[in-house]
Amino acid sequence: MTIELHTLSNGFRIVTEHMPGLKSASVGVWILAGGRHERLEQNGIAHFLEHMAFKGTKTRSALQIAEEIEDVGGYINAYTSRDTTAYYARVLEDDVPLGLDIIADILTNPLFDPTEIEVERGVILQEIGQTFDTPDDVVFDWLQEAAYPDQPLGRTILGPAERVSSFTRADLAGFVSEHYGPGQMILAAAGAVDHDAIVRQAERLFGHLSPIINPVVPLPARFQGGERREIKALEQVHFTLALESPDYRDPAIFTAQVYSTALGGGMSSRLFQEIREVRGLCYSIFAQTGAYEDAGLTTIYAGTSGEQIEELALVTIDEMRRASDMTEAEVARSRAQMKAGLLMGLESPSARAERLARMLQIWNRIPSIEETIEKIDAVTTRDVRDFAIRTATKSGAALAVYGPADKTPALAALRKRLAA
Repeated sequence: MTIELHTLSNGFRIVTEHMPGLKSASVGVWILAGGRHERLEQNGIAHFLEHMAFKGTKTRSALQIAEEIEDVGGYINAYTSRDTTAYYARVLEDDVPLGLDIIADILTNPLFDPTEIEVERGVILQEIGQTFDTPDDVVFDWLQEAAYPDQPLGRTILGPAERVSSFTRADLAGFVSEHYGPGQMILAAAGAVDHDAIVRQAERLFGHLSPIINPVVPLPARFQGGERREIKALEQVHFTLALESPDYRDPAIFTAQVYSTALGGGMSSRLFQEIREVRGLCYSIFAQTGAYEDAGLTTIYAGTSGEQIEELALVTIDEMRRASDMTEAEVARSRAQMKAGLLMGLESPSARAERLARMLQIWNRIPSIEETIEKIDAVTTRDVRDFAIRTATKSGAALAVYGPADKTPALAALRKRLAA
């Protein structure tokens, strides 16, 4: 594998990784602007822009975009997160220039046709409505809001329907001018790619862009915690609990990830074994740790009946308390799961390109896979036990439940039990 970096004179960054033996590649542009970069009145506009990406440019209609990429058997898509918006394509080796040309066209020549805006507005409003019919999705939005109330990081990526209903062409163009500068863009490509050829094409396609003089800096995140309880006659209570965790530059992030993997990252984890296998309280339960530039969350999710939610919540807390006696075998297993997940996940060019962009965004360099594995291996059992104690006694907490949740213990009671 060969990773190469280049920065154009206007600040546009390019990173590629050649993967020998592949006949396909993934190429995309990651914009360092997502939901948390929006002002309150803009909430949902980053996602709206993502939808408009494929609705036509000054040189291609929406149909032409779809036909050109699919004529060569390729695939093009986009997504919006809280800190990034990505536009990417998967194509065969000979079609990398085409994939990059279409992505550049989308980003630098958006048409924002008023008719298409209205069509896509309707699609997004349907997506928002669908979310409320998917409880295990919407409850995580509520958990985020409970953790970071009245902050960009706590707002939903889709935005509220009333704001989406009012966005204009000028609003879309304004967000692009505020955030879609060359210094906020990373072109990442992996697979059957030629670095020098991509740099030359990127210079033609993006080299003319002018830097944004005063780029918008998102407000720092402040974990506050809180509780949201939505009672509804569903089949299950959807239970989510969040504990404040390290940000992604904190060395303790690896300890947090080993901890959450041992707690609820697989079939051998403590939560899965005790709550599902022994007690039969749920079908699905898991724990995971995610991070941002200045914040992080360890979250637990489970779905259970209204009659069993109290027991499930209390046993979850008890298992978190018991994590202070995590064994050497459990920690070793968690490290192995993390390393295997990392390595298996990076066998595709799409995952490689995603990692390249993410690492460049975080570190302004690409740490080697070996460096990351060394950091995972450096996490000791003592580290995990100490982290479990700090989490139980000092971390802020947030709770969101949805469904027949009347019997769910209050967050204050759960917090008190956890710290006991």
